Amino acid sequence: MNIQQLKYVLAVVEYRHFESAAEKCCVTQSTLSTMISKLEDEINIKIFDRSKKPVQVTSEGAVVIEQLRIIIHDINQLGELVKEIKGEVNGNLTMAVIPTIAPFLLPVFLQDFAEKFPELQIEVKEQTTQEIIRLIKLRELDIGIVSVPLQDEDIIELKLYDEPFVLYDAALKNKDNTPVKKMDLSNLLLMEDGHCMRTQALQVCDRSKVVKKSTVNFTFKAGSIDSLVRFVKVNKASTLLPYLSILDFNELEKCHIKYFSSPVPMRSVGLVIHKHFVKKKILELVQKEIIEKITPLLPQKIRGEILFPMI
Repeated sequence: MNIQQLKYVLAVVEYRHFESAAEKCCVTQSTLSTMISKLEDEINIKIFDRSKKPVQVTSEGAVVIEQLRIIIHDINQLGELVKEIKGEVNGNLTMAVIPTIAPFLLPVFLQDFAEKFPELQIEVKEQTTQEIIRLIKLRELDIGIVSVPLQDEDIIELKLYDEPFVLYDAALKNKDNTPVKKMDLSNLLLMEDGHCMRTQALQVCDRSKVVKKSTVNFTFKAGSIDSLVRFVKVNKASTLLPYLSILDFNELEKCHIKYFSSPVPMRSVGLVIHKHFVKKKILELVQKEIIEKITPLLPQKIRGEILFPMI
């Protein structure tokens, strides 16, 4: 068994075609197929069902492949560790951010960060918290940005910032700050199930007081903050929004924002990595850049009180 055989297997998994996999690996199809067959003979497990078109992974092979991904990732990590020791900032960095954070965080820091480190190839995508955790555990993702804490023994969390929630009320008549316990929940709209922001909002609110009344014969489950805000406007409803999401609101939209009086509901945002993550220098640089860019945008906190700007 050797590293090249493992890479051949993963190439076939990616392309589901021996010829295409061989082209990617710069070898003949015969060589690739023979090397994979030798590996299968050595472990006495058929990884691929060659009778199917396209080639299929066997149930036993799926288990083997999951472990092969981790092995190859750990081998690649050795190269990253060498770069870390030398203080080099280059190579590849994969990041994923949950959809309720990405639109308001990434434009603030990503462009400047990328320009500072031109030899670092950065790939960023939006993913749910559950998918981010899954990909990190499979070593297919370097860094996630999510609401914390996650309380997962395989995941290390690094705090970035605390972000207050505000109340967006499309039928707002009173601009006074609102105690959480006195919120009008009769027409509160939230994100759809599966979004951590929905869970956070329900933790802020008394679930028993969230009235599900409707005068229309349809329901709407928002998958993004933009969709949620648009639907709230049309239906003269209300919702909870993270503070950074309202910074680009126009003056009319800001007139419908109410701030909470103490204790202000918050969400904590952090970086998450696998416990065996080795790109510590890059991680430190990402954390520093985000904190420097985001901190001036958040309301100041003095003697435990959050000072919201005047609207």
